[in-house]
Amino acid sequence: MSLLNSTVMKTITRAKRLAGTIAVPGDKSISHRYAMLAAIAEGESRIHSFAESADCQSTLDCLKKLGVQVQRDGNEVAISGAGLHGLRAPDVPLDAGNSGSTIRMLAGILAGQPFRSVIGGDASLSRRPMKRIIEPLTRMGARITSAEGGLPPLTIEGGNLVPIRYELPVASAQVKSAVLFAGLYAEGLTAVVEPHPTRDHSEIALRQFGAEVGRQGRTISIRGRAHLRAQELTVPGDISSAAFFIVAGLLVPGSDLTLQNVGLNPTRTAVIEFLRSIGGDIKILNCESRNGELAGDVRVRAGSVVGGEIPEDMVPGLIDELPVLAVLGTQTENGIAFRGAQELRVKESDRIA
Repeated sequence: MSLLNSTVMKTITRAKRLAGTIAVPGDKSISHRYAMLAAIAEGESRIHSFAESADCQSTLDCLKKLGVQVQRDGNEVAISGAGLHGLRAPDVPLDAGNSGSTIRMLAGILAGQPFRSVIGGDASLSRRPMKRIIEPLTRMGARITSAEGGLPPLTIEGGNLVPIRYELPVASAQVKSAVLFAGLYAEGLTAVVEPHPTRDHSEIALRQFGAEVGRQGRTISIRGRAHLRAQELTVPGDISSAAFFIVAGLLVPGSDLTLQNVGLNPTRTAVIEFLRSIGGDIKILNCESRNGELAGDVRVRAGSVVGGEIPEDMVPGLIDELPVLAVLGTQTENGIAFRGAQELRVKESDRIA
């Protein structure tokens, strides 16, 4: 059978109007972090509205191979924590799938373990740069080898770590998180200095689980050897997923959409700020703090968006939303321009190409 004959063709008709209420899936970034910290906390954590994502499932699968008891029923997850020093050496390499979040952040935890582990992923992940985590984790005392060019898979021999002060060469929440997670295993104060603010879900989650985390300007610090305690947590809706519906609601005439329980962490709402600045009719309703994370409903109504340029210092805060904003730009009078988005080249795919 030819490829043409085996392909199912579907016709998509443009909507005349979008209206109603949408429940947004759980935030992937927060789900990863809750799962990893629950794994090294003491006691059973329960996570509600866990992201229905292959990437987040990769994180759960890796934790299971490290001896953590994980039970999942749809978007409800229960994790029996092994404690800070209770993980077991995996019998087989850990498979992060396509998830950069899994391999980079989990590497920070693996760096503090008294055993050898190997972590890799699929063909796409195997092309993503890992030198950015290898350098600081090696400075802290872990021994890490990689494929040529600093690419996965990574072989990590953990051990006794020492605290460091590390200045990020590139604004990256994943690298920041890897160093902070490793800092849990170093006696003393580990500090990370950001060139630009990035999403702070790790800092919020660490505090929620009982770690001592501080911030002064662009410097985030964590005191090691914390006693992490199990939590019951609810993951807010993923604003990156919500962005597609927000853009659709702005573009389709007559639309009036409400997206429920969307995560509104200030380090993630740059997409809403920018869309408002170019004429988007977007309102925030019922905003409140849940487990340290802001969440609320987002109402979007169709209107005239004029396009414009995204300030370069705003780009790190909406790096995951740039592709859908580029689509929006094709439908506006002035288009949308942005600079400083090199990180899109080294995501799961080259999102600029």
